[in-house]
Amino acid sequence: MIRLENLTKHYGRLAAVDSLSLDVAPGEIFGFLGPNGAGKTTTIRVMMGILRPTSGRAILGGHDIETEPERAKAITGFIPDRPFIYEKLSGLEFLKFVGSLHHLTVGKMEQQIPELLECFELSEWKHELVESYSHGMKQRLVLCASLIHEPKILVVDEPMVGIDPKGTRTLKDLFRSLAKKGTTIFLSTHSISVAEELCQRVGIIHKGKLIASGTMPDLLRLAKMKEGRLESAFLELTSE
Repeated sequence: MIRLENLTKHYGRLAAVDSLSLDVAPGEIFGFLGPNGAGKTTTIRVMMGILRPTSGRAILGGHDIETEPERAKAITGFIPDRPFIYEKLSGLEFLKFVGSLHHLTVGKMEQQIPELLECFELSEWKHELVESYSHGMKQRLVLCASLIHEPKILVVDEPMVGIDPKGTRTLKDLFRSLAKKGTTIFLSTHSISVAEELCQRVGIIHKGKLIASGTMPDLLRLAKMKEGRLESAFLELTSE
């Protein structure tokens, strides 16, 4: 469902992402880990068509993000690390705007929007301007917007930032539920415990290169550890 083929992004001589290749299957929650500056967010921005790759391809649901951007984005939801929203709209107006971008019918929006607002506890705030929302509320509104068109692929960059413990639990349960229904989830996070709890497989990027990928036993073997937690394997694999 997601395929990255030798994906590379250079900034001058710096290879922010260096020949990265991986596959994520339908219904899989794939964790994407790395130290600060490793290339996680750059990878995601190239995947979503925000940045053009220097070389290589990002294929979402069989559609190349460069040559078929509309088809790729039509089946993909994106949750960025920072919620960028036009704040002079109410929460309800913002979701209707996003729904119209995805060509949803009025009937479909009338069904989807109340359910999403209720799920993320924003119903009471739907008529308030987004500028009055807290950071966590804005993040939850972006989550609503990313799911409004029922995407087959969900690309998530640091979803737990600004979310309280109750919201974090709701989000984890939602990801599991979506995956069971066949949604492919690409989850970039600094939280190793979240990745360990949710993800079937994890990829580790370091200095732009994918240095390890696989299940927990795979990563322990690559780290030359007989047993341990993901945090220990991660630290060993990314150590100098």
